[in-house]
Parts: sequence; structure tokens; C-alpha cells
Amino acid sequence: MPLARSLSMTSLNGLPQWEDEDLPVEDLLLFEISWEVTNKVGGIYTVIQTKAKTTADEWGENYFLVGPYFEQNVKTQVEFCEPPNPAIKKAMDTMKDQGCQVFFGRWLIEGSPYVVLLDIGSAAWNLDKWKGEFWEASNIGIPFHDREANDAVIFGSLTAWFLKELSCQFDDKPSVIAHFHEWQAGVGLILSRSWKLPVATIFTTHATLLGRYLCAASIDFYNNLDQFDIDKEAGERQIYHRYCMERASVHCAHVFTTVSQITATESEHMLKRTPDVVTPNGLNIKKFSAMHEFQNLHSMYKSRIQEFIRGHFYGHLDFSLDKTLFFFIAGRYEFSNKGADMFLEALSRLNFLLRVHKTDVTVVVFFIMPAKTNNFNVETLKGQAVRKQLWDTAQSVKEKFGKKLYNALLKGEIPDLNKILDRDDITIMKRAIFSTQRHCLPPVTTHNMIDDSNDPILNTIRRIGLFNNRTDRVKVILHPEFLSSTSPLLPLDYEEFVRGCHLGVFPSYYEPWGYTPAECTVMGIPSVTTNLSGFGCFMQEHVADPAAYGIYIVDRRFRSPDESCNQLTQFLYGFCQQSRRQRIIQRNRTERLSDMLDWKYLGRYYMHARHLALSRTFPDKFEMEPNAPPKTEGFRYPRPSSVPPSPSVSQHSSPHHSEAEDEDEDERYDEDEEAERDRQNIKSPFSLGALPQGKNKQHGEYRN
Repeated sequence: MPLARSLSMTSLNGLPQWEDEDLPVEDLLLFEISWEVTNKVGGIYTVIQTKAKTTADEWGENYFLVGPYFEQNVKTQVEFCEPPNPAIKKAMDTMKDQGCQVFFGRWLIEGSPYVVLLDIGSAAWNLDKWKGEFWEASNIGIPFHDREANDAVIFGSLTAWFLKELSCQFDDKPSVIAHFHEWQAGVGLILSRSWKLPVATIFTTHATLLGRYLCAASIDFYNNLDQFDIDKEAGERQIYHRYCMERASVHCAHVFTTVSQITATESEHMLKRTPDVVTPNGLNIKKFSAMHEFQNLHSMYKSRIQEFIRGHFYGHLDFSLDKTLFFFIAGRYEFSNKGADMFLEALSRLNFLLRVHKTDVTVVVFFIMPAKTNNFNVETLKGQAVRKQLWDTAQSVKEKFGKKLYNALLKGEIPDLNKILDRDDITIMKRAIFSTQRHCLPPVTTHNMIDDSNDPILNTIRRIGLFNNRTDRVKVILHPEFLSSTSPLLPLDYEEFVRGCHLGVFPSYYEPWGYTPAECTVMGIPSVTTNLSGFGCFMQEHVADPAAYGIYIVDRRFRSPDESCNQLTQFLYGFCQQSRRQRIIQRNRTERLSDMLDWKYLGRYYMHARHLALSRTFPDKFEMEPNAPPKTEGFRYPRPSSVPPSPSVSQHSSPHHSEAEDEDEDERYDEDEEAERDRQNIKSPFSLGALPQGKNKQHGEYRN
């Protein structure tokens, strides 16, 4: 038997390196397989797209993504080219000769990774045969009416066929690693193991199928994980075959990973296997050369949102925009899973608090959740037209006023302000004022909703009475469409909109990771998350006082819904009490947390999973050093010393709070000193610590 090569990781300039010089990356091929390669469906697309650069930097020409071919996506995202690897070209040609279309090119994203795209349409004629082969391999039957599951069978069979054609060309090396994401790609993994292909397999679940369904049914999911009859629950929801595909994929994989500790616990009960590695999701972090450029962007895009508010609330604009805060929630329209139900209830309580305390702060809340609509709301379009007309009127009067003032000053005269505006100007301005009169309340939605009588958000708004009345300090706007810079209403991209807001609120009940609060953090915008989201758990583990850094974590696991709602209300009310100075300090701290979410650091969890897969698949060639998955010792932000406990949640000791007290607090804040301390924390490298003594479960003990 040849001497096994030792696998371990080191870090050089933040990028992973192979420690063993006898193990060049050229001896390995990495394939990452997902239904969302070049095909945006949900958050997995973001994971793969953002991780591509770090992985491509590590693997170079030996990194390939495998996904489905959809012409509408490929036209704008992929540049076709010839495969640089002759083995891949030969495998593709073999499949093409048998009537299946396979495409190769570069995905035009950061890192420009190679992609292999499999056309499921051209291979659909094989569906019945492949469903039979899948039944023989796994005893899982796929019903004919489930289009998504049938597509998964075609895609998985094509993937396994491709890996088979590829691996049969290799003798000893290169070794092939295939990393499958989610159940849609799992058929390829199951068939690869069934055919005994010499491929190291990894399976990552980003959320369990049954978990998402159960949480949507308003069940106390996390406190009853060990009580569910899994087969019965899956059968009642008519997803038993999908659940079996997911569970079989999990148990067939050499290495099983998931994206957060909360999902790892869920997987242990729902899928009956404990993940080998937890692989948190990251982002590509781009730092601005100017330290406070993100603050300038916040100010710029906030003014753009204010323009929309001027139009939307014309005739009812009796609140100061300088004292108006913008909150938002965004994501898939999953009313309870995404926490929209709790958020609306908390807004009702916040509205009560702000009115009782007679505060001059107004909160405008945006719900960016796509739903079925048939067009823009006429009243909303009219509001923007009225705003534009008023702006044009003001500009024309200003121009005439400016010329008269200029001429008077040239003559050395102080103009008579009663004469500088003539009768026509006064008439134009009066007509403009009359045009702002409104006989209805500002709409709570920007679009005409299809079946609005059954829409859960609108029904809750009706129940709690948040109709944008003049007396309401909380105003609500439902925008049931993804944002676009070409929109006639709110011409901003999602990133620009987030930068212009003050707080993102995501009180999710089911959120395996949570990219929305992570994106807020990267842009320096504070956010609310929960201890049932992967992101919230990650922040609790790595930040001593998350609220001081603008990460508010609602306890939805160990408190009743009413207590959680009260906690969320207090977070929102405390945020409304902050001064502008305190919000700026908090945004600076939030933005500094972005280093924690960089793939440059989090990518090494995926490295560990790949090393583990190699050592389990090819034990005679690769030997894994006895290391646990990467730990983050020393990778923890301390509580900022200048917080008394924090500008976000501190309450005034007396009702007559003075500005002098604010100044005393500000004197304790040294931003440069805090930033340097945080930079030192993030520089602490991930260490590969030894496993604790005792029996460790081996892969074989899962009875795969």
C-alpha cells in the first residue's frame, strides 16, 4: 500500500494552502453541483456565486460548477468556450453522441469559474428509464405529477452519467471530489454511490424539506424536534418521495455538512444524521478606500427614499422627514417563517408606544416581499406624479425669483419681497397646494394585489389598524415586487435601498442561515434577527454584545410568542430613541463586523469538509490528521468599552435627559481605538484544534 498523504490546512495571506507539497491541487478535480448554478431560485444561488472567487483562487483550472441549462439564464451569464481538460471534453462528447446536450463555458461572475451545464430538456425522453434505475438503486418512487422531482431525477442522472464518463478515464489520479447542494442535486450523489464511482462525495443541506413545511404550519418546531413521526408528517404533506431523496442523499454522502448549528440540530432529528462539518455562509467583502464611504452612501440613498415618501404621502406629509426612520423586511413571501406576522404585531405595539410618549419620531416600514399583482396602484402612481409636478412648479418659481433677486442686487437695491413674486406666481403656487389635497389615506400597498382579501399581510394590517392615519407614528408600505432601478415608483436596486434604510428587521422563525441580515451587516446597516436563524446563532457565538454592534437577536426559541414580540417591540422602540450621533456610531460598528462574514475566512470550513471526504473515500492515498472541524478561538468581538451598556438599548435614567449626558457618552467613544481592537480580533486565525479524548463516531457507524 502506498504511503498515505497527510492532509491539513494552513493559511497564507488569508487564502488556504496545501501543507503537503506532495499533494498539488493538480492531482484533484473539484465539481460543485447545484440546481442553482446560473439559475437563481433562492439563497443557494448567493452561496455559490459569492463563494466562487475564493474557491477558484484555491483550485484554479481544476474547479468546475455543474448546473442545469436554461437558455434565458445562459444568454446573459455564461460565455461558452472549449473545456481545457481533455477528459471533460471526452465525457461531454460521449453524452452528446447519445443525444444529450451538454454545454461548457465560464460563468460571468467574480472569479469566472468554469461551468458544465446539462440540458434536462434534451434528455427528458430518458425519464422513465432513469426513474426505473433510481428505483432499483434506492427503492424511491417518483410520482409523474411532481415536475420538480422529475427534473431532479433527470438532472441527477445526467450528473452521475457525466461523473461516470469522467472517472473511468482516470487510473490513479486526479482524484475527483463532487460536492452536491440540496435534494435537487442529490439523485446524482445516490447514483454515484450506487455505481461505486471513485468519487469523494459531500452533501450540503441548506434547509431541510420537512423543517420548512412544519414551521410554515405554525407548529412549535424546535421544542418538539424529537417528538415528530417523520414519515407520517412527510406523507401528510405529500412530499414523502422528496424527503426520501433528501435523506438518502444525506446518508450516502461520505461527508454531510449544513450551514448552521441550528440546522445541524434540525438535521439530526429530521434526517437522522449529525453533520460532520458546519459550513457557515459568507459573502465577498469589498472594503471602501475611504473609511466612511458607506456612511455617505447611506445619506445619498436615504434622500432617494425620502423623495418616494414625499410622493406616497402627499397631502398627509405632516411629519418631519429628518426625524423619520426607515425599517424594512425583505425575502420570500413566507408569512410566518420569515416572521412577518410577529413584525406586524410588534409594529402595532411600537405605534402605541410612540403615540403614548408623544415622540416626534416617525417610522416608515417597507415590506419587500413578492406576491401576485396585476399592476401598480393608481393612487401610488398619482402620488409620484404630484410630487414631480410640485418639484417642477417650485423650480420654475425659484428661477423667476432668482433672476429678479439677481437684477435687484446688481442695481444695489434690497428687493421688495412683496413685489418680487407677481400675481401669476402666487396663483401657480396656490394651484400646486390645491393639487396636494387628498380625500383618502395614503395606500398601504404600491400595487394592485390579486386576491387581496386573502393576503395575510393585508389582513393583519386590517386587523391591527395600521392604515397610515395622520395620528399613526408607524406607517406601512407593502411593495409586493422585487426592487429595480428601472421602477417608476422606487427606482433603486435592492443594495441601494438597503443602504438608504436605518434598520432591517428579520424576526424569522425558520431561517437556516439568513443572508438578508448578513447583507445588512456588510453594508453597515443594523438589523434584527433571531436565535432560530443561523446568522443570529453565529453572531451570538462570536460577538460578546451583539446589540452594541447593531445586531439585535430576538429570542424565539425559549420565550413564548408574546414575550418574543414584546422583546422585538423594545428593540424597535430603543432604536427609535437613539440620537443621530448614536446611530452613526452603531453603523460604524456594524460595518466592522463584515470581516467575520468574508469567504476568505469562512471558506476554510469547506476546505475541511473536502479534506475529510478525501480521507474517507481514498484512505490509502489520503490520511486526515486527527483534527476537529475548524474552531474560532480568539475570533470573538468583545463588548465595546465605550458603551454604557450600548447606545442602542440604554434607557435614560431620568425623563429629562440632557444633551450633556449624550456628550459625556460620546467622549468615551474612540472610534479609531475600537476599530483597531476589532481588527486585531478578526486577524486571529482559525485554528484546527485536536478532538477531545473519547470515542468519536466514525462514518461507518451511521449504517449508510
